Amino acid sequence: MLFPSPNGLPQAPLEPLHLDWLNTAGIEVAILRLDQIDPLISGNKWFKLIEHLKTADLAGAKGIISLGGAHSNHLHALAAAGKRFGFSTVGLLRGHPQETPTVNDLQAFGMQLHWLGYGGYRARHEAGFWHSWQTQYPDLHPVPEGGGGLQGAIGCMQLKARVHKQLSGLGWSGYDGWWLACGTGTTLAGLVLAEAGEHPVYGALAVPDDHGVAQQVESIVLEAGLQHSDYQLFDASRGGFAKVDALLLEFIEQTELASSIALEPLYTGKALLMLKQQVDAGKFDKGTRLIFIHTGGLQGRRGFSSQF
Repeated sequence: MLFPSPNGLPQAPLEPLHLDWLNTAGIEVAILRLDQIDPLISGNKWFKLIEHLKTADLAGAKGIISLGGAHSNHLHALAAAGKRFGFSTVGLLRGHPQETPTVNDLQAFGMQLHWLGYGGYRARHEAGFWHSWQTQYPDLHPVPEGGGGLQGAIGCMQLKARVHKQLSGLGWSGYDGWWLACGTGTTLAGLVLAEAGEHPVYGALAVPDDHGVAQQVESIVLEAGLQHSDYQLFDASRGGFAKVDALLLEFIEQTELASSIALEPLYTGKALLMLKQQVDAGKFDKGTRLIFIHTGGLQGRRGFSSQF
């Protein structure tokens, strides 16, 4: 088998999150620390790749070709996996050549990079986009941006079982919903499939509405033939993807001091701030118990080093 199976990953700890604003509202939150699974292939990235890697292996592929930006957590994890386990990786990047800590790592990990510009990257959803790339790299299996699609969502379904194994350690008999950041909506869609309407899943959009996350989630749910789904999306982008402001940075700093849990400003930081805003607005009743997913991606903090 060329590709590794992520099923043997260490268990991500499920820990109580003790913050003043949660205590004041009488809300309990447990955080699933996917950031602690692996120092390089961290967070939800492995889970989104599980089914894609299985498909690649069955097809006899020698590697993976996928897409992302200059700070992409997905490409970073994929390139690290390729170097560690010895399979080829190619990255198709948004925009024009630039040097970032992530891009430097991709090159150090041996990933072959192609910069598509912005118009070229927008074409990734068009029919026939992959034809020329598969001609150029016939031995590589194409994976959507962020490890998305139904296959990516199916891999994320197992997060529910990982949480259930640890609930008793918190003294919880159950929970009332999930809260997580959304970049492509794949992880959220996986939880929606796993829950099948049993518990709601709340997604904090780290990208603006025009990125099509809602459509992506709905497409996955429909393709899976799910009859009952319960999810809600909130715009936590703060004006655009990768947009940060003083309020967000101050919130992250205060939260890290209070909890000793590292956050990054693109996903987990924005998601937790949006949860606070919803809690403060009275969205959840006293006694509500939520699972917050730390989706990893801490390598992305390096692009904001001057602001921390």
